[in-house]
Amino acid sequence: MGMTTSSVRRRRAGSAVTAAVLGLLAAAAAPALAATDGPAGHPAAGAPAGSAHGAARTEAQAHTTAQGAQGSAHGAVRTEAHTTARGAVEGAARTPLGITRLAQGPGHAVAITIDDGPDPRWTPQVLQVLRQNHVKATFCMIGTNAQKYPELVRAVAADGHRLCDHSADHDVTMDHKPVAYQRKQILDGKAMIQKAVPGVAVDYYRAPGGAFTPDSRAVATESGMQPLGWSVDPKDWSRPGLPAIVSAVEGKLPQQPTVLFHDGGGDRSETVAALKQYLPWLSARGYAFTFPVRATP
Repeated sequence: MGMTTSSVRRRRAGSAVTAAVLGLLAAAAAPALAATDGPAGHPAAGAPAGSAHGAARTEAQAHTTAQGAQGSAHGAVRTEAHTTARGAVEGAARTPLGITRLAQGPGHAVAITIDDGPDPRWTPQVLQVLRQNHVKATFCMIGTNAQKYPELVRAVAADGHRLCDHSADHDVTMDHKPVAYQRKQILDGKAMIQKAVPGVAVDYYRAPGGAFTPDSRAVATESGMQPLGWSVDPKDWSRPGLPAIVSAVEGKLPQQPTVLFHDGGGDRSETVAALKQYLPWLSARGYAFTFPVRATP
């Protein structure tokens, strides 16, 4: 049967309205989708286009007024983009990107941090000194060491100490390497620690050698870990001698200091000896032992 002139006009009008509606939907969605990029240059998942498909599903729906269709598109895309962006930065919202160097609590608080373990010889000795002095510390563990000595990770956690990711391999040049490599080192290190103590939080990330980058800080915060620095470094890792270590840590302390020691990476007999002197010295001067500052989840 042939089409009448009025039928042709109605069909052309319907097609024009459909095209206008779809064009408005696409224009509304584009800027909102662009806004969902995650931190550190890693795009978050884009918002789905289900609302646009639904709007054009039938010719009858296509006859909705252009103004109403545009409002619906804006609302749907805004909601989807907000949900996606919120998920992409959830960790960063809980944890600041800045590197903390402060101990929790008042000015007379100190945070003891222990790096590069766990080590089967030195970690048990450090734990024993901490127990004797009723001190809780933060242990920054290398992932491969945690993987090799999971019983020591469990011993640290069982004593009430906090855990810190010190990367998978302690590559001190990782700040000069691609972001993908930094991400893998950070997340693999955390996963190795967590595998030894399922359910125990890894609250901090400390870059090998303190060599943070904006990207490594973003990766850490996305994973819920506070970037952790220090404010007192006696360089015990270099074995400068017990007097040099003690002199460095008993000098003029900053407010709420975070003090760096090591239980891995070599002979740590000087560190153990220094802790035996330093912890009672701090207690006698009224210092309270706390953990490094981090954001409240």
